[in-house]
Formats: sequence, C-alpha cells, structure tokens
Amino acid sequence: MESNTVAPQKPDVAIRLCGLEKIYKTRGGDVHALAPTDLEIAEGELLVLLGPSGCGKTTMLRMIGGLIEPTSGELQIEGMNLWDNGRRLNEVLSELGMVFQEAHLFPWLTIEDNIALPLEFKGESKARRRERARELMKLVDIQGFEKRWPMELSGGMRQRAAIARALSYNPNILLMDEPFGALDAMTRDQLNLELQRIWSETRKTIVLVTHSISEAVFLADRIVLLSPRPGRIDTIVTVDLPRPRSADTQTTPEFQAYVRALRHRLSEIS
Repeated sequence: MESNTVAPQKPDVAIRLCGLEKIYKTRGGDVHALAPTDLEIAEGELLVLLGPSGCGKTTMLRMIGGLIEPTSGELQIEGMNLWDNGRRLNEVLSELGMVFQEAHLFPWLTIEDNIALPLEFKGESKARRRERARELMKLVDIQGFEKRWPMELSGGMRQRAAIARALSYNPNILLMDEPFGALDAMTRDQLNLELQRIWSETRKTIVLVTHSISEAVFLADRIVLLSPRPGRIDTIVTVDLPRPRSADTQTTPEFQAYVRALRHRLSEIS
C-alpha cells in the first residue's frame, strides 16, 4: 500500500558557505582566522555564532556581510554569489543589513535622518524617507524621538536606532556583531526581548555574534560553536525552547541545561 505521507519541505537557504576560508597576511606571517567552513542558514532563521575570542566568528560574519573578501571558498546569499573575481556584487549586497557593537550614528543628523540615510543614498523621496523612518521607529519602540540628536539618547536607544537604520531598505538578512555587548546588563536583557519581538514580526534571517552563552541560548534557533583559531565549526546546537521566550525562560531547567552544556564544551575546546 502506498503511503500518502508528504515529506516536510526543507526551508529555503538564505546563506550558504562552501569551503569559506580566511587567511590574513601580516608582517609577522599568515594568520589563519577561519578554516574552510561549510554552513547553511535557512530563511527566517535566527542563528548565533558563539566561541572564544579570536575564533573567527566576527571574521565569518564580516565575510557574509561583504566587508572582508574570503581567501577561498564560495559564499552565496539567497542562491547568488556575493563575490565575483574579487568584486562584491551590489545587487546581492542589497539583501544585507548590518548592526555593529557601536551604533555609529552621525551626530549632526537627527535620529529620523540617521535612520533614513540609506534611503537617501538610494534616491528615495524625502516624504518616503520620513514615512519609512517613522514606521521603523515604531517597530523598534523609539517613536517620539524623531527630531532628537544621537547624544540626547541613551546607549540602548541609539542601538535601537541603528537596528532601524539597518532595516530601512528592507533587507532580507540582518547581520549583528555583538550589538548589545557595550550595554549594561538590564538594558541588554531588554534589547534581547525587543530583538526577539522584531524578529517575530519581520521574520528576517538574523545572524548574530556574541560572547554570551545565555544570550545565545535565549535568542537562537541554532547556535554554531566555533573552535579556537583557526576557527572551525565544533558543534551546532538546536535550541528547542518554546517562543516567545520571556525573562522567566532563563530560570527554567531546560534553559540552564543548554547553558551548562555549552559552557562545558567551551571549556573543553578553549
């Protein structure tokens, strides 16, 4: 008898790394930052890169973002090669938004104008830029601060504005390099909750680098644990905790079990 069961459809791949490698040339000799690495990241996934300092996680993220050219290997964004003979392809790059540890807002522009700046570069009308900026300020919960200067906002609010700016031109993929690492613990916890909410509302693919095990477990669908330099994938952990996750999630035995296992593995490979 034939079965009528339909196999589950594999999610589309947003980012594919095929033998991706990075070797930095320095006066003191070659520095092998990332060993050849294969990895697929699904559309809509929230994936976290975790590992000891110097393991290559930021190098990997910046290669995905087109900021660093790979030494070898192939990098595809939604099925398209990002690099072609040493040249970044702008049509592929437009699918990517990036948030760094520092907000890097321009102090001479208002918050609204900082958020809208990428749209100005793209030639959008002033009315459309203002409309989009205000939509995003509502999304990241800083509405009402449109005409403020960056220096008038707290660090957490500036980082919300940086996230809004990265989303301004509606990229499909958001890359985040320790975006909350410079903030105090309470603000960081609050922004983790906010990031989870933004992700659930937009369903962007997010790749985030962090040194915090608890932050990784709280946010991730999957955690990619990298070994010390040259970085290579040591372990991939699927975080099977229900969403939305709340502050109380971190007190559960299931959450603590993930944290203990990752901490133990980190101590073994560091």
